[in-house]
Amino acid sequence: MTDDLASGSRTAEALLPADGYLGDPAVRAEWDRRYAERERMWSGQPNGALVAEAAGLRPGRVLDVGCGEGADAIWLARAGWDVTAIEVSGVALERAAGHARDAGVAVRWVHGGLAEAGLPPGSFDLVSAQYPALLRTPDAAAERALLAAVAPGGLLLLVHHAGMEDREVHEGGFDPADYVWPRMVAALLDDAWEVQVDEQRPRIAPDGGAGAHHVDDLVLCARRLR
Repeated sequence: MTDDLASGSRTAEALLPADGYLGDPAVRAEWDRRYAERERMWSGQPNGALVAEAAGLRPGRVLDVGCGEGADAIWLARAGWDVTAIEVSGVALERAAGHARDAGVAVRWVHGGLAEAGLPPGSFDLVSAQYPALLRTPDAAAERALLAAVAPGGLLLLVHHAGMEDREVHEGGFDPADYVWPRMVAALLDDAWEVQVDEQRPRIAPDGGAGAHHVDDLVLCARRLR
């Protein structure tokens, strides 16, 4: 989703504003602001690590986490996947839906945060999270939501920019300690999972868009065995 990047007893209904958004309103407002500052945030091309890892997979049900303006979701739908795409920014989702209409593909859009959306557990043959801006919580809600969404036999594919989690806090307010990184998800994998890829590799970067300057990816791909 980006390179610059609730837990408790509240019910889902308590988190659901009138527009259907499920999540933290402050997070939605921040990402709406960022997207509104540009006519286009990303390149419009699918992320290279997703293409490399998913091109040979048999299509099934896929969750695109932090779908942004929809390039990954559209690529997956064109490849025959049944796509659900989740995003906190309504501005981004509106663009993504328009791009999907133009491409003639069907995507199920969810406006909300991953941890708050209450997606059915074990529902997806592939959960793809490409550079997601997932906020950390003491109970690791986002990490656990990623894992919970994967169906038995399915894959989790988590990709992030190498070196980001070690950066210092800068003037824009980005603090790596606020976000979920692949090593945090990997630490939760038990014997119900088989790690297929856990590495740093050169990034296959689409031309243009924010984040194009990053040169290496961290790629975590794990299969849920049961």
